[in-house]
Amino acid sequence: MPYDPNLPVNNAQVQATVLRAQFNGLKDLIDAIQFIGSATVDGVNTLPPGEPATVTLSVNSGTLHFSFGIPMGPQGNDGPDGPPFSSAVVDSVNTLPPGEPATVDSTFDGSTVHLTFGIPAGQDGLPFATAVVDAVNTLSPGEPATVESTFDGSVVHLTFGIPQGADGGDGGDGPPFADAVVDAVNTLPFGEQATVESTFDGNTVHLTFGIPAGEPGPEGPEGPMGEVSLQQLDDAIATTSANSNGVATLGMAVSDPPTQGEMQSLADKLDELILALRR
Repeated sequence: MPYDPNLPVNNAQVQATVLRAQFNGLKDLIDAIQFIGSATVDGVNTLPPGEPATVTLSVNSGTLHFSFGIPMGPQGNDGPDGPPFSSAVVDSVNTLPPGEPATVDSTFDGSTVHLTFGIPAGQDGLPFATAVVDAVNTLSPGEPATVESTFDGSVVHLTFGIPQGADGGDGGDGPPFADAVVDAVNTLPFGEQATVESTFDGNTVHLTFGIPAGEPGPEGPEGPMGEVSLQQLDDAIATTSANSNGVATLGMAVSDPPTQGEMQSLADKLDELILALRR
């Protein structure tokens, strides 16, 4: 039974059912009263100039919700030109905790804009033991360089793409040289690789050869002691490595850098000299 302000009537005997119904009706009215513990603005909307301002209210779970509609003002006149400023200066860049939004604060001292940035730190990455370059690929000239990375749980794998440089123009002629000179021929231990070192002093190529000794032969029987004549000595010397005198000099000009043909000529001359020096 809803609350009735006319009950009980004047001079009526008290009846428990009537009073109980009135009390229950009052309790229902009290329970229906909403308690407002806070207020929040849900939105402020811009209305066209000349429209009336609006406000809507609602109550939800003890919170009073506002929504405003504010009309724009009429178009104002152009203001005077502001003061010029010569530059903008970044006063500081501060690191914020990961997940926070980036910020920027600005002030103007009359000639310079001062900026202060807040940049959030990135999330901690996974640990890894090492990084490995899996491949470096050559790209066409003009393409952008690339890098691809994968992570297998402990190793970062990198693949690079490096564009070729543009073709350069022909270089100028290198300085001429008059001759090639063998500065020394050194004997290397048996079994080592033959070597050749070259230097250029501006007009002459200097060569130093390293020639490995031949394989030692078996020891022969000891011969009788005897005299050696001058003719025998001359004949013996004639069959030794002095025969290398028959190897002609190169007498060629080497370009800078040397061409494959010039290097092949040096290699052929080295082979000729090695054969002449063999016993």
